[in-house]
Amino acid sequence: MFSTALPTRKRRRPEVTFTQGRGEVKFGDVKVYLVERRMGKSRRNFLSNLARSKGFCVDDALSGNVTHVVSEGNAAQELWNWLEEQGFGEMQDKHVLNVSWFTESMSAGRPVPVELRHYIQDALEVLAENMEFSGNQGPCLAFRRAASVLKSLPAALQCLEETHRLPCLGEHSKAIVEEIFECGSSSRVEEVLNDEKYRTMKLFSSVFGVGPKTAESWYYRGLRTFEQVLTEPSIRLNRMQTAGFLFYEDISKPVSRTEASALKIIVEEAVIYVNPHATVNVAGGFRRGKEFGHDVDFIIKTPEPGQEDAILPAVIERFKSQNILLYSDFQESTFDLSQLPNHRFEAMDHFSKCFLIVKLKREQENRERETDKGASRDWKAVRVDLLAPPVERYAYALLGWTGSTLFERDLRRFARLERGKLLDNHVLYDKATKAFLPASTEEDIFAHLGLEFIEPWQRNA
Repeated sequence: MFSTALPTRKRRRPEVTFTQGRGEVKFGDVKVYLVERRMGKSRRNFLSNLARSKGFCVDDALSGNVTHVVSEGNAAQELWNWLEEQGFGEMQDKHVLNVSWFTESMSAGRPVPVELRHYIQDALEVLAENMEFSGNQGPCLAFRRAASVLKSLPAALQCLEETHRLPCLGEHSKAIVEEIFECGSSSRVEEVLNDEKYRTMKLFSSVFGVGPKTAESWYYRGLRTFEQVLTEPSIRLNRMQTAGFLFYEDISKPVSRTEASALKIIVEEAVIYVNPHATVNVAGGFRRGKEFGHDVDFIIKTPEPGQEDAILPAVIERFKSQNILLYSDFQESTFDLSQLPNHRFEAMDHFSKCFLIVKLKREQENRERETDKGASRDWKAVRVDLLAPPVERYAYALLGWTGSTLFERDLRRFARLERGKLLDNHVLYDKATKAFLPASTEEDIFAHLGLEFIEPWQRNA
C-alpha cells in the first residue's frame, strides 16, 4: 500500500547503545525498535529502558529480527521510505506503528494486540481530514478519492511516473506525491500535523456525538483537552456526547471482526425474539471484509411490509431487559416515496434506525488485561447501528449501508451521468421512463445499471 507522507534524506546517525534498565525478557517473540527521528535521543533512551524493565526486547539497531517498529510524530511514507533506505526489506510480517501501541503496552505490562488505530496515518487522508474540519468539502473529497485509489494498488508506487496512469489524482494530490518522491517529505502535511487546531479538532471529533462544528466551537473557546471541556460551566453536553465521554475509553477503540460476530449473535437473538421470521445482515466495513471498524452496522429484513415500523423499538426494549443497553437514539422512519427521487447526495437515509451503545462480554485474555489495569467490569462498551427499511427497499438500503462512501458516490455519479438514472439508499429512478425500478437483490440494481455485480470486498476503494 502506498501511503503519501514523508521520508528524510539525512544521513543516518550512529545507533545509541542503551545499557540501563535491562531485565528478564518475558516476551521474546516481540522485538521492538524505536525510531529516534522526532522522538529524540533522551526520550528514546527512556522508553527503551522502560520497556526492558517490563520484560520487552528492544533492539538498538534495525534488523530483520525486529517485529514492531515504533515511531512518534512521523507520517507514513516518511517512515516507509526511511525503512527502505535502511534495508529493512520484506515488511509483510512486520508492524510499523505509532507510539500509542507502545504506551498502551507499557500500561498493560505486556504487548497489546495491534489494532487499526495503532498504524500511522496516510498523508492524503490527513489533508482530507483537515479540509473536512475546515468545511472545505470539495478538496476533502478529492484527497479522499486520491488516497482511496493509492490504497487500492496491489503494490507501492516505485516512481512518480507510475501516477500518470492512475485516475482520480488531481493536481494537488499529485503535487503532494511529487514532493514526497523528490524531497522525501511534504511540507504541507507536516504543517497540518503540527497545527494545533488540527490536533485539537481530531481529538474532540473522536468523541461519539461531537462533529466538526462542535469541535471547532470548543476550539475557539480556547479549550484543548477533554478535561477542559468537561469542566467548562458554559458547555452543556447532549445525551449522545455525554455517552461519548462516559464510554470513550471503550468506543474510541476499533471493534474487531471477532467482536462484530459476537454482536451479530446478540442482535439476531433479540430480533428473532421479537419477530421469528426476520433476518439480520452485517453491513458497513465488516461486510466489505474489513478486520476492524469504529462500530458495527446491521440491517434487519422483515418478511412483511409494515413490520419494520415496530421492530427496532421492540429490540431496544429487549436489550434493556437484558441489561446490556447503555445508550440508544431511535429515529422513526420519515420515508416518503412521493418525495423521491432526491437529486442531492445524502449520506443518511429516511428509514427507521437506531444508534446504540451496548455491553459486549470481554474475551478472557482481554478481561485479564483489564483486571491488571484495575478495571472491575467484564464487558466492553461497543457502538452498534441498526436499520430497518421496508422490505421492498431492502436491496437499496443494503447497497447504501455497505459502502464505502466513495464507492457509493461514484456509483451514483455513474448512474446519473452514464445511465440517466438517479440512485440512492431508497430507490433507482429512470429519468427517461419516469419510473422507479424494482430490486429484490443488489444484483438486480447492478443489472439495471448495466454493470457486472461488484462484490462487497471490492467496494473499499
